[in-house]
Amino acid sequence: MRVTTYSVYQNSITNLQQRQQGLQKSQEQLTSGKRVAKPSDDPVAAARAERALAAMTRADAHQRALEASRTATQQAESALGDAGDLIQRARESLLAAGNPSYTDNERKALVLTLQGVREQLLGVANRSDGAGNYLFGGQGTDAPPFVESGAGHVIYQGTAGQTLVASGETLSTTLDGAHTWLNAPSGTPGVTVSIFDVLDAAIGSLSAPGASGAAVAAAVKTGVADLDTFHAHLLSERASTGEALNRMDQAELRIADGKLAAQVDRSNAEDLDLVQAISDFQNRQSGYDAALKAYSMVQKLSLFNYISG
Repeated sequence: MRVTTYSVYQNSITNLQQRQQGLQKSQEQLTSGKRVAKPSDDPVAAARAERALAAMTRADAHQRALEASRTATQQAESALGDAGDLIQRARESLLAAGNPSYTDNERKALVLTLQGVREQLLGVANRSDGAGNYLFGGQGTDAPPFVESGAGHVIYQGTAGQTLVASGETLSTTLDGAHTWLNAPSGTPGVTVSIFDVLDAAIGSLSAPGASGAAVAAAVKTGVADLDTFHAHLLSERASTGEALNRMDQAELRIADGKLAAQVDRSNAEDLDLVQAISDFQNRQSGYDAALKAYSMVQKLSLFNYISG
């Protein structure tokens, strides 16, 4: 078989270019630390890395939703704690008002205290989360959810329920205000207790001019019983928020575990094994050096060089 000088040169140059490209690719991988820089490097691994990246993005979104829900729930739990303190204050004032030795003026001062407590409780019920949302706004409202009606009652103008965040977990950013403040179970089937109606009834009875001792005692007894009923309901609501915060802690751990698994999967798909990569680079560099030396020797074997020599 006849081998031309051109063929020898061309094959040598082609082999040198291929070795140089392989060496350059190894150098790029070592520099970037990535085995897969583009889909064509390894389509299967690239698709696996893309799925892992999407899982990491979802985990970040779920984490943001969880943080929003946690902040709102902590604020609601704090609000319920403030309400509990106010109810205890109202209970103490109501019990004091039942003292038969109190004069009308002394009882009037306690009525003013009860009115102040009612006003503060209304403020707690309409408390905002600082971002334009109301903690007890149910499924959402752009105005305070509790308002005074024309008949002197507090009514709920929000939508019953809770506002849920977009997440893999069941997380909310609001509580059902109507259930929390107006519909506490009374122990009697079908009968609920509104904290505002309880205070209004007590204030009305104690403010009545010339109320008899028996009427005052009856009002105090009923009011204290209703306050205790509502306070028990409030404690239950607060316990529910505490349980929700515990669930969020567990959800956060699951989200973190899922994100870590996705990060590991992505790393396994596209990251470089540095030890193996350095070894491959050294082997390719040695092969390229050897090929250059072989090419320089082949150049001297030209027939023209032999004749001219």
